[in-house]
Amino acid sequence: MDAIKSPYWSHNSPGRRSMGSRNSVFNRLSLRKSGFMESLPKNLHKKWKISDFELGRKLGKGKFGKVYCVREIETGFVCALKVMDKRELVNYKVERQFVREIEIQANVRHVNCLRLYGWFYDHKNVYLILEYAAEGELYKLLKSKKRFDDVTASYYTIQVASALSYLHKKHIVHRDLKPENILLHFNNQIKLSDFGWSVYAPSNTKRTTMCGTLDYLPPEMVEAKTHDEKVDVWALGVLLYEFLVGRPPFEEQNSSTTYKRIAKVDLRIPSFVSPEAADLIRKLLTYEPEKRIKLSDIGRHPWILKNRLHWPSTFMNLDKN
Repeated sequence: MDAIKSPYWSHNSPGRRSMGSRNSVFNRLSLRKSGFMESLPKNLHKKWKISDFELGRKLGKGKFGKVYCVREIETGFVCALKVMDKRELVNYKVERQFVREIEIQANVRHVNCLRLYGWFYDHKNVYLILEYAAEGELYKLLKSKKRFDDVTASYYTIQVASALSYLHKKHIVHRDLKPENILLHFNNQIKLSDFGWSVYAPSNTKRTTMCGTLDYLPPEMVEAKTHDEKVDVWALGVLLYEFLVGRPPFEEQNSSTTYKRIAKVDLRIPSFVSPEAADLIRKLLTYEPEKRIKLSDIGRHPWILKNRLHWPSTFMNLDKN
């Protein structure tokens, strides 16, 4: 399969972990011609400017800019500032995707989803004011630990499931779940981030865009079928496998072999994975989308019930969010 364009924001991760659409819609837009800035949603709080913030350390770097830890000078509030180069957004024709990310994230209010507090722009950049996740990227933690124990993996899994359940109730499909797009706050609280591939998908609506990350693609995308919010359920299964094993379940040296294994659901679970965890993985990584376990049922799965006894005492009933 031909290489696919990357989404407009990346975390400098291996190429196979970031993919985009082969049929980009963004080539029909231009910042200079389409009134791009006017198409952005109204600001959330006030008319911000860069001088309102004291710049701190750089948190990350992407294709179109950087993310910094900043302090709002008037209140002392600490947040993250994502700085995007307007010229690069135009050159790579990703304006619509950028607008959609802001529209979606501005309306998301969940303890396990990264907040977008506001945005502003100047002659050179667009700035997103984001919630600051103090403990950084989950991807880096996973790589340093190699894999997580059952208690840690289950705690992260139920939080991601809660975030996805919330998004789906709002008819939002994330479509790019992976460790790189999950941040950590205090007390191991996760924050789902990067809504660049997210879309609004009303009930019974099917999408056709092939997007996301190679190792996390579901069979319906690999086989060029339509898809819905259940692609996120599949991705949660891949994520859980990677938590417990240290690598994605269908990872191979070349893309074509990975595609074939995904299409056949050629799932090989190591013997060190507990039977209860393996059962949940299989229920998530089911070929037929409609037969995948419901997000609302994950909290009642035996593996979750067994391990939740050892979760931090700060754990909240996320279902209330």
